[in-house]
Amino acid sequence: MVTYTGEVKPGGPAHTRELGSLTITKVAVDEQMSNNCYLLTCKHTGEAVLIDAAADSGTLLSLIGSTPVTHVVTTHQHWDHHRALSDVVEATGAATVAGVPDSAPITEQTGVPITIEVGDGDTVPVGTCTLSVIAIAGHTPGSIALLYDDPEGHPHLFTGDSLFPGGVGNTQGDAGRFPQLIGDVSAKIFDRLPDDTWFYPGHGNDSTLGAERPHLDEWRERGW
Repeated sequence: MVTYTGEVKPGGPAHTRELGSLTITKVAVDEQMSNNCYLLTCKHTGEAVLIDAAADSGTLLSLIGSTPVTHVVTTHQHWDHHRALSDVVEATGAATVAGVPDSAPITEQTGVPITIEVGDGDTVPVGTCTLSVIAIAGHTPGSIALLYDDPEGHPHLFTGDSLFPGGVGNTQGDAGRFPQLIGDVSAKIFDRLPDDTWFYPGHGNDSTLGAERPHLDEWRERGW
């Protein structure tokens, strides 16, 4: 492990960030798609949650090791975010979590039942820590973000493919989906959370809401 910067590459080392009660470990998988996967571990109980078993089950299971993973959360239904779901669930026995509108498509694509369907305001435990679910429609109907509001520091937000440094997720030029996505991101994330919120996307580097907030109008104007 190396000091956390959030800049990870497939085949490279994982990066770990130590919070007061939670450890966040980020690893990238698959040279083509470069998906980010996040292992969140409670320092009090040792229990963990994996966000997006995207690919390369060997990498993920090596990262997990003997850590008891209680839940695997899939942020949305797109194929590149759940290719290792079956292997990870089989190895860990973890419960599976996804947004209600995306749960059936995830099961259809992976053969893995979603045992906990979530929506806005639901929670996912990480030992004694808690992730709050934020439903963000637009990239997919059931995309979710996960908020850890660190009582000893600033908030940490795992955004899947709904928010990146530089813009919201891809809506394939759909005239209806982009307004839905930018509206949800604006109202449920930027309007509610402070500038020092650090967010962790499904691909690429991290950012803060403060760094991205000045560009919201620009994103709306360009339409993507």
